[in-house]
Amino acid sequence: MPAYARRLPNLASTKLGAKPIAATDEWFAPATRMLSDAPAVFLPDEYDAHGKWMDGWETRRKRVEGYDHCVVRLALAGIIRGVDIDTSFFTGNYPPAASLEGCFVAAGEPDADSAWFELLPSVSLQGNAHHYHAIDWTLLGGERPVSHVRLNIYPDGGVARLRVWGEIWFDAASLSPGADLELSSILTGARIVAYNDSHYGSPHALIAPGRGVNMGDGWETRRRREPGNDWIIVELGCAGIVERIEVDTAHFKGNYPDACSIQAACMHGGTDQSIVTQSMFWRELLPLQKLGPDAIHTYAAQLNDIGPVTHVRLNIHPDGGVSRLRVFGHRAQG
Repeated sequence: MPAYARRLPNLASTKLGAKPIAATDEWFAPATRMLSDAPAVFLPDEYDAHGKWMDGWETRRKRVEGYDHCVVRLALAGIIRGVDIDTSFFTGNYPPAASLEGCFVAAGEPDADSAWFELLPSVSLQGNAHHYHAIDWTLLGGERPVSHVRLNIYPDGGVARLRVWGEIWFDAASLSPGADLELSSILTGARIVAYNDSHYGSPHALIAPGRGVNMGDGWETRRRREPGNDWIIVELGCAGIVERIEVDTAHFKGNYPDACSIQAACMHGGTDQSIVTQSMFWRELLPLQKLGPDAIHTYAAQLNDIGPVTHVRLNIHPDGGVSRLRVFGHRAQG
């Protein structure tokens, strides 16, 4: 799996709110299945009124000129870094080729006047395989946000999953400096920079909206069998003054961390790896706090005043699971 798929959110995630808004054909399987967050499955004995049940989007065999396509509204507009056109379990019915277009619509859906541009030129596909492709913006005239994508398949067939990884596009500068903001939310442009372990669940769930729906909807590390503690670093949506923090252990009852602490800093430049190194020496924003099972832990008076920060490092002692981390505050001036 490419680096962009590990470190960036999937903007085509139904859990975040992505949805197909138009498809030329959905005879064998609806396009909504193509955006499922779970990996594709194969049920050998499952059939429905249209034929073999397939976990993905599948069109009928085309008997005329042309090709099929599906328009997807991304959960959040963003700068797309890479995609996966996954044909898992489609063997005799996958498309031989596909391409991807994008457009940006500030509000609503694309119409006849919307300007689509090519994100990924036509590429060959194989059956039962992942097809990872990085988006090279240098060939596209410069970076720009994308709110919708159009997957074209040539001429027909089935795609199990479409993943679209990217950086959230959020105009923090348009907000009043005093406006209350969830600085750590994926909806405001926050992202996971790095973590030392994520054996269970997904680290990206830590900054997702809403409370976790189950124990799998959060960041959980394996059982630590050596000294030390686990950690995860979040880049906030913008530089901000932190006023309140929530650490939510929803659904983690026998596997929540015993305690947590948070370090933070205002970072400029460097790479993700250099930020990991520098985080060892960041100042303490939240001193060590005991945690309990299946509860929201709120901290305000406990926070140290360390000024504007762009990154936070959640340390859990020694290991365990956290459903959500929420860092509230306001955008720093300057």
